[in-house]
Amino acid sequence: MTPELSGAGTIGEAWLALRAAFRAAGLETADLDARLLVTKLSGLESHQLVTDGDRALSNDLRDRLSDAASTRLEGKPVHRILGARDFYGLELGISPATLEPRPDTETLVDAAVALVRTTIAAKGVCSILDLGIGTGAIGLALVAECEEARCLGIDISAEAVNTSLANARTNGLSDRYQALVGDWFSGLEETFDLIVSNPPYIPTADLATLSREVIDHDPMLALDGGSDGGDAYRVIAAGAAARLEPAGHVGLEIGIGQGDMVTALFVDAGFEPAGAFADLGGVERVLLFRMRL
Repeated sequence: MTPELSGAGTIGEAWLALRAAFRAAGLETADLDARLLVTKLSGLESHQLVTDGDRALSNDLRDRLSDAASTRLEGKPVHRILGARDFYGLELGISPATLEPRPDTETLVDAAVALVRTTIAAKGVCSILDLGIGTGAIGLALVAECEEARCLGIDISAEAVNTSLANARTNGLSDRYQALVGDWFSGLEETFDLIVSNPPYIPTADLATLSREVIDHDPMLALDGGSDGGDAYRVIAAGAAARLEPAGHVGLEIGIGQGDMVTALFVDAGFEPAGAFADLGGVERVLLFRMRL
């Protein structure tokens, strides 16, 4: 399925043609997808589609837009076509081994950055452990926001680790961000002021209900949370205390309706709740814990 761009002589006309094709195909985010593809591939800012949309459409850009639009209509998510996604002011490359960093996860950064700043004010530095890093989004956002923060990221996927390290280099954060291949806490001996994670939390039986864009393109390793979605949380709850500084915290993204389950796991492991935060849709998305005094 290929949108007809042969009649488009300007970038603005190409944008309108892609938008019309995506709307006709019933894409839920048709307008946004068309805008992202045209702006990212043309190098224009969003407002320039209006102010500079009369720029001539080169044959090369026409071909690239046509190929990208065809791929989108075949079901590939727009950010995977582009190979990157913006997150908390950073542009992060994505790969087949990583989830796309999504706006809901910015809720965890919002909650954690306050803890990082408090720790820096008290100690001068803040050490962060990010578990299951994917693109490195959470840890990279935190060290970008706080110059005295340092982060070690751990992921079982070597490709994800390489992606996160590339993102650190691209964003000028390599001096304060490291990443290693590992299985949760295995082999770690350091202690940290903050442990953060957006682990796989979707119950196995629910995977079949996800959209094809997710099932066909997101790594299953980063989605499947076991029979009740809690497998990763059990591992983190069991191992976090040994890897935390005495005044340290744990910050977690959770799935819809998982608050009680995750809280019970951490309370049983000697923690106490230290905050709960909703995402932009009003869904409880982030939980904070600290060791019980």
